[in-house]
Amino acid sequence: MLVRLACVDDAAAVRDIYARAVEHTAVSFEIGAPSVAEMGRRIAEHQAEHGWLVAVDGGAVIGYAYAGRFRPRAAYAWAAETSVYVAEHARRQGVGRSLYTALLHLLRAEGYHRALAGITLPNPGSVALHEAMGFSPVGVFHQVGWKMGAWHDVGWWQRGLAEQPSGSHPGPPRRMSELAPSLLEAVLLTEPTTSERPCREPGTCG
Repeated sequence: MLVRLACVDDAAAVRDIYARAVEHTAVSFEIGAPSVAEMGRRIAEHQAEHGWLVAVDGGAVIGYAYAGRFRPRAAYAWAAETSVYVAEHARRQGVGRSLYTALLHLLRAEGYHRALAGITLPNPGSVALHEAMGFSPVGVFHQVGWKMGAWHDVGWWQRGLAEQPSGSHPGPPRRMSELAPSLLEAVLLTEPTTSERPCREPGTCG
């Protein structure tokens, strides 16, 4: 398995994984799955700042993880919201853990202070993954989403990333383009079993 930066060429495979979650579960609060073009736009947008990773095995994308800004107001600039999705046939094989390990390293290198994740409840698998990755529960929003004929709770988890000195203004998080290629090599988990394309530059493959 290889964990690498995503590119727009991955949009169709990523969309297929996400579409199942949208159309058959309440894990995502979207009602209709986005188009391949829209998924490509999202990959490019998130890749520019926080990062979007895919796990590839045997030439196929089997999972992905990404981060985005938690809230738009300026004081939230150092908080990133994270998400991970794994293809149904590839679950319970360590794919989510590998993706999250690389994503959290990437966010730390960029200078983010906190990672936060919202989980539609109940979801014991996702809760177990996040807590294994060092996230702690911080609260539950009750009945905040209506989907598939029912109200759903959303629990929130968070964990620390790069520590910022107290009392001094932190520098702005770095964009993906500001990270050196050698740093990307260090934070990405690469365990290729085939000749996968490395995608070390944001937005490119090959």
